[in-house]
Amino acid sequence: MSRRERQIMDVIWRAGRATATEVHESLPDAPSYSAVRALLAVLVSKGHLRHERDGKRYVYLPLASPEKAGKSALRRLLSTFFNNSPANLVATLLDPKEIDAAELSRIRALIDRKKK
Repeated sequence: MSRRERQIMDVIWRAGRATATEVHESLPDAPSYSAVRALLAVLVSKGHLRHERDGKRYVYLPLASPEKAGKSALRRLLSTFFNNSPANLVATLLDPKEIDAAELSRIRALIDRKKK
């Protein structure tokens, strides 16, 4: 998802459901209303949202939780950039310029828990 698509999804995840107007009013530095509607249509076509008619307007609902969407995005990232290898992804994340000691300790604890 693009940054703006993610912002729209965040609005809808928080609200549970939202109209284009509600999304537009909730976005920081919102683009035009017609741009928001176009982005909502893109998110529907990508399978992230569905819509229901409510009188003359559409109400948009998420098709997956943020957690499920994140896992799906990570799977695409793994296949696109890391040859489906979690080890390659982790090796990239462990670049000393990118990670501090606290994060490294947290990762180590997560791995230790996963081993058990």
